[in-house]
Amino acid sequence: MQQGAMQVRGIISLCSVLGLIVGGVIGYLTPHSQSPAPIAVSTPRPTATSLPTPTLAPIRVHVAGAVLRPAVYDLPPGSIVQRAIEAAGGPSPEADLDRINLALELCDQQQVYVPCRGETSLPPPVSGGAPAGEGESGALVNINTAPATALETLPRIGPAMAQRIMEHRDANGPFAAIEDVQNVPGIGVATFEGLKGLITVGP
Repeated sequence: MQQGAMQVRGIISLCSVLGLIVGGVIGYLTPHSQSPAPIAVSTPRPTATSLPTPTLAPIRVHVAGAVLRPAVYDLPPGSIVQRAIEAAGGPSPEADLDRINLALELCDQQQVYVPCRGETSLPPPVSGGAPAGEGESGALVNINTAPATALETLPRIGPAMAQRIMEHRDANGPFAAIEDVQNVPGIGVATFEGLKGLITVGP
C-alpha cells in the first residue's frame, strides 16, 4: 500500500518537473515584443526677427537758373547738387557749372541755382517773402522803361545783360510782351523762366 502511494507521488513530482521544463522551453522560444524607443521631440529655438528699416521721406529741392526744366523736385535723402540738376533736365547751354559745388549734399527745402556764364552775382535765396530779384516795394520791373540799375536787380541780369536789353529796345522799339525779352542775345528759355514773374512791359 505504501509502495503504491510512493509511486504516485513520484509520478506527480516527475510531471511537475517536466511541466516546469516544458514551460521554460516554451517561454524561451516565444518572441518577446520590444518596447518602442522613446521619440525625441525637439523644440525649435525662436529666431530673432529683424525690425523693419524705416523709410526716409524724400527731400524737396527747388532747382532754378540755367537748367532745362526749373521746378521743385522730390529727391532721395542724401542727394547731391548734380542729381538735382539732372532731375531738372540737365544744365542749359549757357550754364556755368564751374561756379557751383556739384558734390554738395542737399537738404530739404533747399534751392539749387545754376548761374549763367558771365553772370556777375547770384540772386539771394527766396525766403518766404518777395521772390529773389524783386524790388523792395514788390513792384514788377518794366523792361521797357527801367534803367540799368533796376534791370540788374533781376536774377541772372548783370551789367552787360542790362546794357543789351536797353540797346535792343532802343534799336527795335518797346517790347510788346514779356516773352519778347528772349530776343535779346544771351537770354534763353531758362533765363526767362526766372524773369517772367518779375518783369512787365507796362500798361
